[in-house]
Amino acid sequence: MYAIYWGCLIGGSLFALTTIIFGDVLGDILDGVMDSLPFEQLAFMQPMVIVGGVAVFGGAGILLDRYTSLDILPVFLAASMAGVLSSAVTYFAYVKPMKNTENSTGFSIQDLVGKIGEVIVPVPAQGFGEVVVRAGAGNTNQIAASLDGEELAAGARVVVGDVREGVLYVFRYDE
Repeated sequence: MYAIYWGCLIGGSLFALTTIIFGDVLGDILDGVMDSLPFEQLAFMQPMVIVGGVAVFGGAGILLDRYTSLDILPVFLAASMAGVLSSAVTYFAYVKPMKNTENSTGFSIQDLVGKIGEVIVPVPAQGFGEVVVRAGAGNTNQIAASLDGEELAAGARVVVGDVREGVLYVFRYDE
């Protein structure tokens, strides 16, 4: 059993070292594999969680085998519990909260329809100005024209009514 514990500890440590060096490439490959699982109940099966638990299992097995007088079965069970517990802590304290905080700054201009913005460069009745609209995790400045032919002064709040050829067609926002 001692060799199995050492194998788990060394394998987990090598995986961690490889992840540090080749993290982006390896993480993308394994993350995509785990994302393809259809069951929501298996969401905890992230590479970091699984390999971390295996490494803790190996380390706990080595320590318990060497420094206690327990037999093989109690050492195996205690090391298994330590691995499962460390995996649960890793998942609930790190992986799950980090997954919920992912933000993207990317957006489609079509997503701006219905959003409220503010005119920063006056929009003439027949011409173009500029508006700032909240999109994704930030703000975006876009070329704008009046949807209903009304002149819009700087500072006016507007609603994006349509998008055509990369231009936002806006109208005054009435609260």
